[in-house]
Amino acid sequence: MSMGEIKRRDNSIVFINELGNNYIPIKDIREIYFLNEVSLNSKFLDFASKVGIIIHFFNYYGHYSGTFYPKKQLISGKLTIKQCEAFTNKREVIAKAIVLGISENIHETLYHYYKHGCKDIKETLDWIKNEIPHILEKDLTIKQILYIEGMIWERFYNTFDFILNKEFVFEKRTRRPPENPLNALISFGNSLLYTKTISQIYNTHLDQSISFLHEPRESRFSLSLDLCEVFKPIIVFKTIFDTVNNRKIQVNKHFDQSLNCCLLNETGRRIFITEFEERLNKTFLHKTLKSRT
Repeated sequence: MSMGEIKRRDNSIVFINELGNNYIPIKDIREIYFLNEVSLNSKFLDFASKVGIIIHFFNYYGHYSGTFYPKKQLISGKLTIKQCEAFTNKREVIAKAIVLGISENIHETLYHYYKHGCKDIKETLDWIKNEIPHILEKDLTIKQILYIEGMIWERFYNTFDFILNKEFVFEKRTRRPPENPLNALISFGNSLLYTKTISQIYNTHLDQSISFLHEPRESRFSLSLDLCEVFKPIIVFKTIFDTVNNRKIQVNKHFDQSLNCCLLNETGRRIFITEFEERLNKTFLHKTLKSRT
C-alpha cells in the first residue's frame, strides 16, 4: 500500500521506501498486490516468474488494472478441448448452476441477519429459496439466465437498508468511480475477490478465457468473473456487513470523498483487507462433502 521500490536481492525480495529495507522471504509469497505507486524492473519480474509469483496491479480508484502472470506451467490441451466442448454443449447448464450458487450464498448470508431479528428481509429470503430453483429448471437462454441473475442481485441490494448502519446508504450500484462509501467498499471487495480467483485458476489446467455465464471476451479473464460471482455474497458482502455494523469502518474516518467520487483511504483499505483475509482463512463445514474446508 506504500509508495516505494521493489527489487530482487540475491534469492529474495526487498521493498524499499522511506522506512528502510523490508525483506520478504520468497517461500512465503504466492501473490503480491500493488495498491500504490511502486517501481520495479525486468530483473524483478523475471525472478517473480521463475518462482511462480502472481502480481496484481490496482489503480488510484482501487480498481483492478491487470496481472503479471508467470509463464503457465499447468497446460493441458485435452482439458482445453473439454472446456470448449462444455461451452458448446452445456453452457446453459453450467450457467444455471452458477446462478443457483449465487442465490444459495445470498440466502445463506441474509438468513444470518433474519435469525438475528431482521424480519423485513423474509420476503426476499422466501423468493430466493422457493422461486429461483423452479425458474432455473426451465429451458432458458443465456440472456434469460443473466436477467435472472440481475434480478437476484437487485433483490439482494434492496435488503441493505435493513441490514446496514444508516450512514451507509446504497441508493444504486455505481462503479467507475464509486459515488458513495458503500459502493466504494463493494468495488474494492469485488476487485480483491476477482484477483484471488485469477490466482486460484492459475494453479489449475483451466483456460481463464473460456467462461459460461459471462460472454468470453478479449482482454479479460472471464472464467474468473463467473466463479467469483458465486462467492461474493459470503466473502465480499459478509466482510462489508461485518466491518460496517461493527463500526470497524466508518464514513467519517475511512473514506476520501470528492465530487461524484468516493474511495477508501489507506487506513480503510488496511482494515478491509485484514477482515477479507481472515474470512478467506476460515474453515467451514461443506454440506455435501461432510468435511471441513
